[in-house]
Amino acid sequence: MEKISALNPPQRILMGPGPSNVHPRVYQALATPIIGHLDPEFLNIMNDIQNLLRYVFQTKNPFTIAISGTGSAGMEAALVNVIEPGDTVIVGVNGVFGGRISEIVRRCGGNLVQIKAAWGEAIDPQRIEDALKTAGKVKAVSLVHAETSTGALQPIEEISKLCKQYGALLIVDAVTSLGGVPVKVDEWQIDICYSGTQKCLSCPPGLAPITFSEPALIAARNRKNKAQSWYLDVTLIADYWADSKRAYHHTAPISMNYALHEALRLVQEEGLEARCERHRRNAAELIAGLQRLNLSPLVAEPHRLPSLTSVKIPAGVEEAKVRKTLLIEYNIEIGGGLGDLAGKIWRIGLMGESSRKANIVYLLAALGEILQKK
Repeated sequence: MEKISALNPPQRILMGPGPSNVHPRVYQALATPIIGHLDPEFLNIMNDIQNLLRYVFQTKNPFTIAISGTGSAGMEAALVNVIEPGDTVIVGVNGVFGGRISEIVRRCGGNLVQIKAAWGEAIDPQRIEDALKTAGKVKAVSLVHAETSTGALQPIEEISKLCKQYGALLIVDAVTSLGGVPVKVDEWQIDICYSGTQKCLSCPPGLAPITFSEPALIAARNRKNKAQSWYLDVTLIADYWADSKRAYHHTAPISMNYALHEALRLVQEEGLEARCERHRRNAAELIAGLQRLNLSPLVAEPHRLPSLTSVKIPAGVEEAKVRKTLLIEYNIEIGGGLGDLAGKIWRIGLMGESSRKANIVYLLAALGEILQKK
């Protein structure tokens, strides 16, 4: 067998749809010595993580934890625990991840009702209410707060009021918003909200922050049948994270929890309001610069996501070639389109540590040079 070389990946400027760049303190945390996952010191770290996650989710929910898995594991945990065969679930679909939620609902045996909107647009609350009126007893409504495939931001508050009015749980995907865009779980009365670590939290991928309201936990506990996933069964995981029990469930990824602990401390030090304002301000500067290059954002201003901007590709421009040039010659990563938008947009992330003015200036200069040569 040929000898394998040591790892030596380049240090990229990560301005795609994720992951984002990681702070040196988070890298340092990853190198902290490992201890046992039931060691009293690690249990204290878990308590800190729960308290810090409550801060970024803006919730008092006792069940607020980090699932051992990526953001997609958070999505699955949010759904498989409360959806049973025959349950009616309304899902807003305006991009890739609304479609993924729909697929999980189908696999749970749920009665899926899709409310579709054009990619890049938000779901109209009136259409949600119409579905709630006509679909019979609805178990849950699920929406993507920040659609990573388009850069569209979905307003939540009005739809939340409708869910409470009609007795449906509200499940929200905040993978690309948590830590960079306000996510107000308690104020917006969200029942289940999940995210990922690698976006606005600027932690490596591998954990999925999630929070359940008491009604959501009751729904999970009162199922007719056990959840289809043993690993993601929150009635079991809850005992591992409960300070009074700490029952063994699985071996937690110790180093990833160290990293999340430090990443959340950085959020706390900056201040959640100041951090969200930084993302908003930098997004506005990016869009202004793109428009000076005659590049148009996909999403209309009221629903633009500050942490991710989708840009329409001008006629005659080879989108993949531009991305490759940015990566090879300028060391900048941006993303291409997915699904219906493949080949039609670039996705530029300004998330967490990557949301820096210096990055914006450098990217705009690089894009300007490349487009002049096309």
